[in-house]
Amino acid sequence: MQNFIDAYSHVNLAYLLQGLGVTLEVSLISIAFSFLIGTLLGVARYINVKIFSAVVGFIIDLIRNLPLLLILFFTYFALPNIGLRLPVIPASIVAMTVFESAMLAEIVRSGINAVPVGQMEAARSNGLTYTQAMVHIILPQAFKAMIPPIVSQFISLVKDTSLATIILLPELTYHSQIIYGQNSNYMIPMFVALAVLYFVVNYALSLISRLISRRLSSGVR
Repeated sequence: MQNFIDAYSHVNLAYLLQGLGVTLEVSLISIAFSFLIGTLLGVARYINVKIFSAVVGFIIDLIRNLPLLLILFFTYFALPNIGLRLPVIPASIVAMTVFESAMLAEIVRSGINAVPVGQMEAARSNGLTYTQAMVHIILPQAFKAMIPPIVSQFISLVKDTSLATIILLPELTYHSQIIYGQNSNYMIPMFVALAVLYFVVNYALSLISRLISRRLSSGVR
């Protein structure tokens, strides 16, 4: 019990929260960019323009079948060899955005495919252009069905930030390693703290997902 009391000193907790701040920063920025890019890629793959869609599909499949750790290594260690050196936080954001965009692109494409074809035909017959129909009719319906898998992917992204400890990203897991590296008796207390903090963040995302789904289902705007 004394190990827990000592491990959770004011200094250590402040240091952990500092790491949590970096985790949230990297996660939220990556979520914002990957949502935008993933939506564009998903739509690009759905519209099925011969060569363009095939190239986009190949890139998405390539990235989806690579481990995130490899993309992190490439972004931080390989890009400097071609003259593009990124600090650790931007490198982590770029790597996670690339990986999550590919994952979200498939979710978006599947969500659009789930919308009945008649919806597009009805929108076009009412004078909307293809782009207007996609933005105002198809995507809003598709996103209702996509909320659970998208949020699940975002939760995975938050947890995957811990992989960036390999390139010394000063996030939550890295800070906990520093703490119990100084005193091995703090290892279990730090693991408990990590579990609690990751749970709180990811459970909050789940609650937000449920709230959005409930509001959309009830027709509240």
